[in-house]
Amino acid sequence: MGAIARSAANLVTTSGVWLKGGVNNASMDNISAFPSGISGDGITLISSQTASSSASISFTSGITSTYKAYKFVFINMHPATNNAEFTFNMSTDSGSNYNVTKTTTAIDTSHSESDVSSDLSYDTGEDLAQSTGFQTIAKNISNDNDGSFSGTLQLFNPSSTTYVKHFISNTNKMETSVTANYLVAGYGNTTSAVNAVRFQMSSGNIDDGKIYMYGIK
Repeated sequence: MGAIARSAANLVTTSGVWLKGGVNNASMDNISAFPSGISGDGITLISSQTASSSASISFTSGITSTYKAYKFVFINMHPATNNAEFTFNMSTDSGSNYNVTKTTTAIDTSHSESDVSSDLSYDTGEDLAQSTGFQTIAKNISNDNDGSFSGTLQLFNPSSTTYVKHFISNTNKMETSVTANYLVAGYGNTTSAVNAVRFQMSSGNIDDGKIYMYGIK
């Protein structure tokens, strides 16, 4: 036991701090609580849903005051209908209605594989001005076998009963040998708490793809 004690003592400073060599297991399985100096705040996966010929995908639970921001991550969302648009809306009544009034702005950029064409434009056809309709966050998505879009939507402080509900979406798609990035930002003009979000195509089903919902403290 003396040798073991001496070996352990050599791994501790005189002030009682363990040296680097005294830790040889990176697992955190047995930690029940962090010290007061370490914050547990950060990004947390709350839930995910996988589309399979789905008319829509709705997140009706988990959007609470626990988190100040929510991030939705879209992975290879594939439409059943060619050139469909991917849209979203918010609810203040747990999904009974998706009709939050929104004012938004949209920017469209593209670049072809052949390098012969590129574009940067403000999309006046998809911005909203005090509209309760669904907001497009990905346009003209190809339903070719390898066609899809991926990206994110961030929703800020949805549980606030003081402020409007800001959001920013950034998506990228492949369409007929062209990459196209679509940036949408705006706010839900309501001081009611938003507690549900729905995603759907403008036409046809969501054939395939996965959506993750994260909470950020």
